[in-house]
Amino acid sequence: MSQSDHAKTRRITSNIFKGSVGNLIEWYDWYVYAAFSVYFSAQFFPTGDPTSQLLNTSAIFAVGFLMRPLGSLLLGRYADRYGRRAALTLSITVMASGSLIIAITPSYSTIGVAAPIILVLARLLQGLSLGGEYGTSATYLSEMANKGRRGFYSSFQYVTLIAGQLVALGVQIILQQILSEPAMESWGWRIPFVIGAMGALAVLWLRRTMDESEQFSKMSSKSRENAGTIRALMKHPKAVMVVVGLTLGGTVAFYTYTTYLQKFMVNTVGIEKEVVSWINFIALLIFAILQPIAGLLSDRIGRRPLLISFGILGTLLTVPLFLFMEQMKNPIGAFLLMMIGLIIVTGYTSINAIVKAELFPTEIRALGVGFPYAITVAVFGGTAEFIALWFKSIGFESTFYYYVAACILISFIVYWRMGESSKESHMDAETR
Repeated sequence: MSQSDHAKTRRITSNIFKGSVGNLIEWYDWYVYAAFSVYFSAQFFPTGDPTSQLLNTSAIFAVGFLMRPLGSLLLGRYADRYGRRAALTLSITVMASGSLIIAITPSYSTIGVAAPIILVLARLLQGLSLGGEYGTSATYLSEMANKGRRGFYSSFQYVTLIAGQLVALGVQIILQQILSEPAMESWGWRIPFVIGAMGALAVLWLRRTMDESEQFSKMSSKSRENAGTIRALMKHPKAVMVVVGLTLGGTVAFYTYTTYLQKFMVNTVGIEKEVVSWINFIALLIFAILQPIAGLLSDRIGRRPLLISFGILGTLLTVPLFLFMEQMKNPIGAFLLMMIGLIIVTGYTSINAIVKAELFPTEIRALGVGFPYAITVAVFGGTAEFIALWFKSIGFESTFYYYVAACILISFIVYWRMGESSKESHMDAETR
């Protein structure tokens, strides 16, 4: 490899790092809510049974997802017209604001019904930010990567997404060791939200030093005038529907295994919270390591085989995994079952960003990747935990397992019918 090639590789790595670490903080801020809701749910709602309070906080978790389509629409349009770097800088600022608001909001016992209202508003801000972050980040990482390595480099979006969860869980584990449960429920849960807001300030500076992607920089002035509009997006109806179908089963499975399962182990299986935190931390660490391995594999054999493997295994094994988990009181057994689920989901998570990016031309890529994805996640991913808890509250918890399997089956049909995106990529057509 020549000196210029080394310099180019270092430049790519530097920009992907800067884009990814911002993604990490965004997702840390997002997941801190889910990780610590078992502690602060009683602070924002009237006294009741734990499942009811978790239902309330889970409903707000779902409400945050409703803003993601709007965020992807606004920031996706902004990214397609004014640049990926500018949009990513704006998104981290909005996310930090939401985290800071949650950190300083008084409890229900202090300000009454205003507490959950403020919580909802802060969560809406975070949803707005995250809606724009996904599409823009996926687009930026895909465009910065060199041909033949796009699956590998773009997989780091989920590496940092999962890393955000890991940091949230790591903070939770540390606080569990140094604070009593009453202290965690009273004020300790506020600490991680403060950490997130402070981390965003560092990322804000980092993102301002990123290079703009070459593909965006080469866009003509005329193309930028028409970029990022719904009218332009509607010229690609097949690609939009593929994104919806691609995402449906993947997002339900992802949020089931990475977010809801933590509550499932505590609330249904009966494993202690501290033990569950360790199970989740170790499993998600391995899950993060699997992403670039699978991404690299997709550069060798294509994206479609990985998606099909996720579709088949997810459809067939989801229900048995949860039925076994119900009876699994042994933490090691619970960890292994969770790990099986995460390995299956890797077939989707590792490559879904690059598959979507390859479907759209540069002038509509951020909006095309983010908007249909955000709508699908809002309807299915964001509601997964709420639906699971609702089925549990009415005594039909196992129905949720079949719901997850059915969603994956629908996506499998899409995977089976779609072409190989790496061979039909708009990104290659634009670089020829």
